[in-house]
Amino acid sequence: MTGFDIPIRRVLTIAGSDSGGGAGIQADLKAFAACRVHGMTAITAITAQSTVGVDAIEAVSPAMILAQVRSVARDIGVDAVKIGMLGTAATIGAVARALDELDEIAAAGGPPIVLDPVMVSESGARLLEPDARRALIDELLPRVTVATPNLPEARVLAGAGEEEQDAAALARAVHALGPRVVIVTGGHRSEAADLFYDGRQIVEISGQRHPTGAAHGSGCTHSSVLAARLALGDAPLDAARVARRRAGEAVRDGLRSIGAGAGPVDILGIA
Repeated sequence: MTGFDIPIRRVLTIAGSDSGGGAGIQADLKAFAACRVHGMTAITAITAQSTVGVDAIEAVSPAMILAQVRSVARDIGVDAVKIGMLGTAATIGAVARALDELDEIAAAGGPPIVLDPVMVSESGARLLEPDARRALIDELLPRVTVATPNLPEARVLAGAGEEEQDAAALARAVHALGPRVVIVTGGHRSEAADLFYDGRQIVEISGQRHPTGAAHGSGCTHSSVLAARLALGDAPLDAARVARRRAGEAVRDGLRSIGAGAGPVDILGIA
């Protein structure tokens, strides 16, 4: 390696598989490739899923989740982690233990962690069991670098009512649960802007809404780009700006002709 070479960054996604290829692990790997980082996976659940809905979900055992993380961490190494669909309290416990082991393996502190608190799919299927929400709050939120809830997810995490629309207040409430940074994503906000809060400043990251695009996998894509940019050395606010832009472009260029339902985003320029 010469002085001009940049080491390949390695990003691990811990998330569920989408058999339709639009969201989950599949969307994460596409986003990692688009960001020119090496993607690795620890699959938490297998879904039978299409553009119109989720037909079945089968959780991967906690032991297997741990085994996947151990295999890649000990051989390849991990520069950043993205966490997506978890599903059950047992899965969350396994992921928390895996993060402990990553901290032990790392020479100078653990890698940055991005948590996308996936609760409901684009088609409306529940992807996080009600009794797992407390485990998510207690075991994962305090240790992550960035949490990226959408507006409904932020309400659940903050214990707010469905009528709560103040994204800044929700960002502060979720931040109080422990993550270093909270980004309330703009897909469910009238302004279509992400709201960044790091405990010191509130920053609105504006972007265009693309109502004629295809949005399946947009949240996964956003959080995966964010994790990749952190692995590449960006500060959280810079990474958040890139993630907002790339996710918006992926929705704009989304594959509307794929399937009968919400088409998948396109971050690779397939169309």
